[in-house]
Amino acid sequence: MENVIIKQVVTENDLTNFIKFPMDLYKNNPNFVPPLINDEKNIWNKEENPALLYSVAKQFLAYKNNKIVGRIAVMINNKEAQELGIKKVRFGWIDFIDDEEVSKALINEAIKYAKENQINKIEGPMGFTNLDKAGMLIFGFDKLATMIGIYNFDYYPKHLENLGLTKEKEWVEFEINFPEVLPEKVVKFSSLIAEKYKLKVINFKSKKEILPFVEPMFKLLDETYKHLSTYTPISDEQIETYKEKYFPFIDKNYIICVADENNELISFAITMPSYSKALQKSKGKLFPFGWWHFLQAGKKNDRANFYLIGIHPDYQRRGVTSIIFKEIFDRFTKMGIKYAETNPELEENKNVQVLWQDYHPVHHKSRRTYSLNINEQFG
Repeated sequence: MENVIIKQVVTENDLTNFIKFPMDLYKNNPNFVPPLINDEKNIWNKEENPALLYSVAKQFLAYKNNKIVGRIAVMINNKEAQELGIKKVRFGWIDFIDDEEVSKALINEAIKYAKENQINKIEGPMGFTNLDKAGMLIFGFDKLATMIGIYNFDYYPKHLENLGLTKEKEWVEFEINFPEVLPEKVVKFSSLIAEKYKLKVINFKSKKEILPFVEPMFKLLDETYKHLSTYTPISDEQIETYKEKYFPFIDKNYIICVADENNELISFAITMPSYSKALQKSKGKLFPFGWWHFLQAGKKNDRANFYLIGIHPDYQRRGVTSIIFKEIFDRFTKMGIKYAETNPELEENKNVQVLWQDYHPVHHKSRRTYSLNINEQFG
C-alpha cells in the first residue's frame, strides 16, 4: 500500500479536485449523472449547509503515481449521537479506481478517523443526514442515475466486502409505468376516501402559495419516518435552508398536498421532472448553457422522480395514497409524463412500499450501506 498516498483536502483547489474526480472516472459511462459543482462546494460550507452546525467532517484524496485515483469524506453527526445514542463515523463521497490497494487506503482513513474520535464503527456511503444521498448501488448498474441517487461501478461493493465490511442497511427503488387510462375502480376509490375522511387536494395557484406549507411538510416527514431506527429529526435550520434555496424553484404542478377539513396537512408528495439528462449535458455547470438544458427538461419530459412523500401515521394504510396518485396521474398525463421513479426506500419500510403496489412497480435498483466494527480484524 506504500504506492498509495492519502492527502487531506485543505485548499480550494483540493476541493475542486475532490468534486471533479468522479466526473473524470465516469466520463465514458452513460448512466452516471454528475452533480452541480457549486452545489457540491456548498456542502462543505458552514454558511450553506446547516448540517455542519452539529457535524464535523474531513475529505481526503488518494494519489498513485501523482494521479488522483480515489476520494472519501468522513463525518460525525453529533446530533445523531446525542438524540439517538448512535456513535459512528459516516463515510461518503467514496470513489476509486478498480484497485484494492486504493479502496483499502481510503477505508483505512475512515478507520483511523474513528479511532481518533474513540468511535468503534464506520458506515457508508452516506451523507450528514437522512436527506443526503446514501447507499452504494448493488443492483441496477445499467440504469440511468437520478439526482438523488449515488451511482457507482459494480466493483465498488466487491471491494468493500473483500475488506470485511458487511451490509448495514438496504434500499430499494421502483419504476412505475403510468397507464394511459386510470382504472375506474381507482378513480372511485379515490373519491370514496376523500369523502369518507373529508380530505381535499390543495391547488396552488402560484409558487408563493406553497411556502407556508414547507414547514408542515417537513414536520409531517418527521411523523412519517420517526419509527425508523435510523431517522434523525430535521432541524429548523435545515427546514429554513431548504425553504429559501429550493422551494422557490420547484414547479407547483409537481407538488401534491392533501389536507383535512381543518386545512391541516395530512399527506404530501414532491415530485420533479427527471433532470438526469440535463445534468449530463450541463457537465456540472449551470452557466453558460447548463440552465437551458434544465429549462428544457422542465418543459418537455416523459419521466419524473419522486423525491419526498409524507403521510401522517393516522392516515397510513387508509387509502389516502389513492388521492395522491389520482392527482399525480391527472397532472402527469397533461404534461406527457409516462414514467416515474421512486426515491430510495429502506427495504423494511413497508408502509412506503405499499404505496405503489397497485401500479405494477418494477424493482430496478437496490443500494446498500456497509459497516465495520473497527475492533474486528482489518488487515
